Amino acid sequence: MNSTTASAPSVVEARRIAATVVDPEVPVLTIDDLGVLRDVRLDGQTVVVTLTPTYSGCPAIDQMRDDVLLTLTAEGFTHVRVDFTLSPAWTTDWMSEAGKQKLEQYGIAPPTHRAGERSGPIPLSLGVKCPRCGSLRTREVSRFGSTACKSHFECLACLEPFDHFKVH
Repeated sequence: MNSTTASAPSVVEARRIAATVVDPEVPVLTIDDLGVLRDVRLDGQTVVVTLTPTYSGCPAIDQMRDDVLLTLTAEGFTHVRVDFTLSPAWTTDWMSEAGKQKLEQYGIAPPTHRAGERSGPIPLSLGVKCPRCGSLRTREVSRFGSTACKSHFECLACLEPFDHFKVH
């Protein structure tokens, strides 16, 4: 920790450090890439980090909280609190473009469109591009993949299975 945070917590530095915490379910993404890191502020001398889980029953949120606490205290922030907010609800629209690129490079198809674009009486199902060969000749095998946030697909071109991060 630098001397600036020892005497007066720096919210900018705390946010920079909190943003490096990785998602325990998709370790290629940080909580900032995922859009789960909503706010970092000071309440007196306490750094208050606010997280929005991807859904209310997300099993990874306790691990994210612990990792934020451990990361910030390891950097010298002595008073840290992690709050959660469910409103507004998390959406894949909050995922960064860098995060989507990391997902694809990791072999997980990123969300195919913005959640806000799904309106009207008949939602269209867009093709999911295979993260390995880029083919749109894919099919959903299971609505749920390795986590509830993902569905499981197979590519009909290269025959490789892959997860797709669902649009929320």
